[in-house]
Amino acid sequence: MNILIAIPGDDPPQLQGSPHLERLRARGDVVMHPDRPADDAEKLRRVQGATCLINSRSAVKWPGPLLRQLPNLRMITVCGIGTDAIDTATAKELGIAVCNVPGLTAPIVAEHALALMLATARRVCLQTEQLRAGVWKTPDNIYLRGRTLGILGVGPIGAEMARLGQAIGMRVQAWTFNPSADRAKALGVPFVERDELLRTSDVVSIHVKLTKETRGLLGARELALMKPGALLVNTARGAIVDTPALVDALNRGHLGGAGIDVYDIEPIPPDHPLLACRQVVLTPHVADQNPEGMEILNKGAVDNVLAFLDGKPIHRVA
Repeated sequence: MNILIAIPGDDPPQLQGSPHLERLRARGDVVMHPDRPADDAEKLRRVQGATCLINSRSAVKWPGPLLRQLPNLRMITVCGIGTDAIDTATAKELGIAVCNVPGLTAPIVAEHALALMLATARRVCLQTEQLRAGVWKTPDNIYLRGRTLGILGVGPIGAEMARLGQAIGMRVQAWTFNPSADRAKALGVPFVERDELLRTSDVVSIHVKLTKETRGLLGARELALMKPGALLVNTARGAIVDTPALVDALNRGHLGGAGIDVYDIEPIPPDHPLLACRQVVLTPHVADQNPEGMEILNKGAVDNVLAFLDGKPIHRVA
């Protein structure tokens, strides 16, 4: 009996058409579903009997009660870093390996964060909107050289963002759960306390993973600590920031703008309050979604499955 490898909801397309799928087909039956499952029952039908599951989109969630209904499932890999769509505690209890693709697209994601920061500082979207409305106006742009960039989280993406900030002449400081003198020296960036970073940074860029500790990491209190007119950039996960508090801080003018790639609800609904904020630059969770980045992630996910089938799992997080 062939091994079944299931891809339950590849929408928007990630693995569809990837040449790396042929490497999987040499080892088992690959079932690809190009659309998202309508409900939990459909999710379960799509992966029933599968040994390995490639969760190519984090919008497809795997809570504990669903995992308990998949007795054949032995391994899940995501096509990226974050595993917050999976109940990793239950997976570990059930003996289901959970793997990710860490660090490989860090330069690509950091470049997107830099683009969001620059576009927000230069009011690119607002000016485009004004020109389309026939308004020719000198905007209140922000010059970033010499200003302070605060990095929340210094994994591979945060470290790369720090380097890019330094490259355009910004002063960079960082916060992490586990600071050390050696890490600070290697990064060439001082570590500071989180509240100090918020109070003293002109731009705050978020690069922590979503965990119990980071969910709601920036709420109303933390956003109020930020400098008046400061900018916020988030390419990590939407739930790290309290969205109503962010919308309030933007609409009151306390924050000067935000560059956002991730949301508390994805896809973002047309009535989402962030869409009504003027000083924002928004992209649809695409920080690593270019041809190069997508194939790096596809290769990594397929490598994870093959390594697991060979009895030598890699990049296991649970």
